[in-house]
Order: sequence, then structure tokens, then C-alpha cells
Amino acid sequence: MFTYNTKGTCSRQIIFDVDGENKIHNVKFIGGCGGNLQGIARLVEGKNIDEIGETLQGIKCRNNTSCPDQLSQAIRAYKEREQNRDREKEAPKG
Repeated sequence: MFTYNTKGTCSRQIIFDVDGENKIHNVKFIGGCGGNLQGIARLVEGKNIDEIGETLQGIKCRNNTSCPDQLSQAIRAYKEREQNRDREKEAPKG
């Protein structure tokens, strides 16, 4: 489970899982417009995170961002975390 604290939107957090095939699951927005955010969560369920990130990036509502844009930011943060974990595993110890 990955948790992302949003910036500039009514929603405060986005929580989601990513499976071994890079597909997103169980997206939940905390706060924000319930119906719209449930709709986004259902539309992205089971989709590739790279495709979602590219599709939703740059959608603007207020504060030069939106909940969909924040989901793309959350995916970017998730991918960075995973890359850092991979680097740590590969780094020589000692």
C-alpha cells in the first residue's frame, strides 16, 4: 500500500496498491469530491501505472493541479520510491 499526501487539492491523501505487473488497485482518495473521486478510482482500477500517469498528468482544476494530476504525481512518487529501493538492494554493502 502506498500513501501520498496531496498538495493543492481538496483531497488530502491518495492510497493505492500496485501489483507485480505494474497495475494499480484499490485507489482511495481521502477527502475531496466523493463521487468524482470514486469514479476516477474505478476508471483506473487494473490499469498500467505508466499509462495512468501520462494520461492524468497536467489536468488542472485549482492551484494549477487537480485530483487526477495529484494521482499522476503519486504514481511518480511511487516509482521513485521503488527505484530507490532497487538501488539500495544493488548497492555494495560494507
